Amino acid sequence: MWIALLPPEHQHTAWGWHALQFTPRVVQVQEALLLEVSASLRLWGGRKRLLQWLLKPNPPLAHVKHAQAATSLIAIAQLRLACQGRPIVPVDALPLATLSAAGPYLPLLARVGCKTWGQVRALPRGPATRRFPGLLEALDAAYGDKPEVYPWLALPDVFDQQHELPGLASSAPELLWLAQRLLDALQVWLAARQRGVLAIQLQWTLDLKRHNGLDLPPHQHITVRTAQPTQDMSHLVRLVGEHLNRTTLAAPANALRLRTLDTAPWAGASQNLLIEDRTQGTSLHELVERLSARLGPENVQVPQPHADWRPERMQRWVAAQDVVGNTPSLGPKPHPCTTPSDADLMPPWLLPQPLPLATQNQHPCYGGRLQLLTRAHRVEAGWWDVEWNSGRDPANPLSPPLSLRDYFLARSPRAGLLWVFCARLSKSQLLQMPAHRQQAAYWYLQGVFG
Repeated sequence: MWIALLPPEHQHTAWGWHALQFTPRVVQVQEALLLEVSASLRLWGGRKRLLQWLLKPNPPLAHVKHAQAATSLIAIAQLRLACQGRPIVPVDALPLATLSAAGPYLPLLARVGCKTWGQVRALPRGPATRRFPGLLEALDAAYGDKPEVYPWLALPDVFDQQHELPGLASSAPELLWLAQRLLDALQVWLAARQRGVLAIQLQWTLDLKRHNGLDLPPHQHITVRTAQPTQDMSHLVRLVGEHLNRTTLAAPANALRLRTLDTAPWAGASQNLLIEDRTQGTSLHELVERLSARLGPENVQVPQPHADWRPERMQRWVAAQDVVGNTPSLGPKPHPCTTPSDADLMPPWLLPQPLPLATQNQHPCYGGRLQLLTRAHRVEAGWWDVEWNSGRDPANPLSPPLSLRDYFLARSPRAGLLWVFCARLSKSQLLQMPAHRQQAAYWYLQGVFG
C-alpha cells in the first residue's frame, strides 16, 4: 500500500523525516512524498490508525493533502485529482494528465482519442512502445506488472540545513523568522532520531556586494548551548532570540544555516500522574540559560566550592549556565576543607579584604579591646599556588604564597561577635625583620557575625 502526501515546498524534508517514524520506505517523487506502508500496517494497528498517527496535528508541520492506492503512481494520480477538487475514479479512468510519463505525448494522444490510462493500455503494444517511449513501462509499474524501484530517503546523522532569505536582512532580529522555520525542521529531525539537542550553531551569509572595499568575513554565527538535552523548540527560540538581540550584523545577510554541534540520546520527559504534583512554570536551568543569553554569562554567576583552607578562596564565582543543570542536585554538600565544628565558627559575612586592627600590648582592638572567646584555629595554606602573585596572603602583601594564620572568635564591646586572625610570619620573614619587630603581632578582622 502506498500513501502520497503533498506538503508545502519548504517542508518536504521535514515531512520526509516525520514519515520515517512510520516506515523506512519514504521517497520524494516530483511534488509528492511517497510512503510504502505495507509492512507497517500491522505494527500501527491498520490503515486508518496509521493515517491518524501520520497526519496527527503537529505544530512544526502544516496539514497536507493525501491519497492512498495500491501503487505509487496511482497514489500520485489520485492526489493530483484531489488537489484539483475532482472525485476519485477507477484506475482505467484516470486522466493521462495525472501521469508524468505521458506529459510529452498528451497532444498526440489526444489526437488519436486517448485521454485515460485504460485507453492507452488498449493500444497495440508494439507500435505504442516505439511511438511513446517509456509510457507503457510507467503504466506497467502503475498497474503492478513491473516492480517500482526508488532511492529511499535516509535520515542524516547530523542536522544541517540552509535556506535563502526572501530578502536581505539588515538586523539580527530579522533572522529570527527564518530561524524558527529551521528550528521546526530540527524538532522533526530530533523526534525521528530520538535525540535531544545540547548545542546548535546558527550561521548567516553576508552580502558583501553592498560593502565594497571592506575586509569582512563571509559569515557570522552564534552558538547556543543548553545544560540538558532538549526537544523544546520554544526554549531554543527564546535563546536564539536573546543571542540575536545582542548581535550586530557586519553586513546584510542573504542566507541562513542551522546545524547541530552536540546531541544526546533522548529519554523523554518524566511526568507525574497527579497534575498537582507536576512541575509548573519554567525550570531553573532554562531560566538561567535565558538570563545568561540576555545579560551575558559573566553577569549571571553562582558560587562553587573550592578546595582551599583560606576562607577568601573557599569558593569561586563561575558562569551559572556552566553549572546549573549539568549535574543532578543531591542536596547541600559540606565544603571539602571544612568539618562541622569549623563551619560553626565561620561567619556568614566575610570582608572583601582583611582589615588591619590596632593593637595594645600585642592585643587586638576594634571598638575597644577584643575578648578572645575560642582557642586558636590554625591555618597553613597556599604553598601549592604556582603563580607567585595569585597566592599571596592578602593580609601580608609582601609575603610569599604561604598563609600562616591563627583564627579566633572574638567579642567587641561595640561591634559584637567578630572573626579575627593573627598573621604569623615565616622564618625567612622573621630573619628580614628588625629585632624589635620580630615579636610584634599582626591582627586582622576578616568576618562579622550578624
